[in-house]
Parts: sequence; structure tokens; C-alpha cells
Amino acid sequence: MIEIVRTNSDNGAFKNLVALLNEDLAERDGTAHPLAQFNAISKLKHVVLVLKNGKPIGCGAIARYTENSMELKRMYVSPEARGQRIGEKILSELEKWAHTLDKDTCVLFMGVRQPEAYKLYERNGYLSVPKYGKLKDIPESLCFAKNLKS
Repeated sequence: MIEIVRTNSDNGAFKNLVALLNEDLAERDGTAHPLAQFNAISKLKHVVLVLKNGKPIGCGAIARYTENSMELKRMYVSPEARGQRIGEKILSELEKWAHTLDKDTCVLFMGVRQPEAYKLYERNGYLSVPKYGKLKDIPESLCFAKNLKS
């Protein structure tokens, strides 16, 4: 049975999944990758966990980016749960949550060595946008946005 739980970054299961995410990113990109500086999870108020038969298998979060937008953060699905559309469940729940917070856009960034994430976002209506904020000077980053009102 799949269960979706809304929580925050104090949740131990979320912290454990983020540790696995960080290991995965370090393997893909190396430990000194410039995007690693953005991996902190403290004080995230809007976290989604997906549980399968009570076991945490995926997570994601949103944080305020601008007055009208939320930034997707820390999206991860355990290797044994990949290919089951768990990422789409997380993404959908985070978008619904952003919408209830009266935000009209979700933005995100990711590294270039995450082809499955790229496919997930593209399949779910995210469009490539110019690099924003501190990402402008990081060539290994990709930025996306989705209008939640359309």
C-alpha cells in the first residue's frame, strides 16, 4: 500500500532519505560538485514522504522562493522503488501543496547528470528556464519552472 505523508524536515525518515540522495549525487557528480552547497535541509516546512507498506521510499520538499513561487527541493526515490511513478506522486503532492499556499509557480534546479529527473520534470510540464540566482555561474546546473495555474 502506498501512503503519502506531509511533514517537515525534522522527520527522521526524511533525513535518512536525504542522506541516501546525497550519496547518490556524490556518486554521480563527485563530492566537490558546486551544487552540493544547496543540499541543506534545515527548516523545511513542506516535506512529502511516500511510504510503501510503512517503509519510506521517496521524498521531496518545497520552500518559498518568491512571493508567488515555491522551489522544489530534495526529490528522491529509493532505487528499489524506481520505475513505479513514485516521483510523479511526490511531485503532484508538492504541486497541490504549493497551490493551497496560493503559489502559482514551482521552480527547481538539478544537475546535468540526472537524466531520470529531467524526464520526470519534462513529462510533468516543467519547462527549461534561464538559470536563476546563484545558479547562473554553475554550468552543471539546469533550471525548470511550471505554471500551476494553467
